[in-house]
Amino acid sequence: MKNKDLHNIKSTGFKAPDDYFSSFDEKVFSKLDSESTLNTIKKTGFKVPEDYFESIQAETLLKHAERKETKVIPLFSKRNLIYISGVAAAILLLFNLSIFEKNPSFDNLETNVVENYLIEEYFSTNDDIAALFTEDEIEQHVSIDHDFSESNIEEYLLNNADIESLLFD
Repeated sequence: MKNKDLHNIKSTGFKAPDDYFSSFDEKVFSKLDSESTLNTIKKTGFKVPEDYFESIQAETLLKHAERKETKVIPLFSKRNLIYISGVAAAILLLFNLSIFEKNPSFDNLETNVVENYLIEEYFSTNDDIAALFTEDEIEQHVSIDHDFSESNIEEYLLNNADIESLLFD
């Protein structure tokens, strides 16, 4: 069957008898006005057994008591739940391990972290602080020349210090 000319079809394919719609109302009203066999029917055609409504409750309860318990199949079984939680725990453990992290270095440390560590450890003498460094590191820092001239100190204090707090101290 080819569908390419379906939009060109003008007729619906259904036909009604001549003068059907003009005389339909008259035929329906004439049937309603006249005595028909429907008015002569005394019984509805439906029959209910005797004592049906008195005994229906007892029968329903009896059928309900005889009904067997149906087996409920849980959506998530215990075995599947344990399996899935084990896989999730393994993945979580894998990501929490430090295998993906690089070894920490002093370049990554912030100055505040080091200062807080030194303050909280209560180093009592310079020897305690010197024990944290190697001899090469100590020599490197000791050999640095500092220029503590009056002009440098004065310039530093003017740029960085609060003069009012220095006056009152």
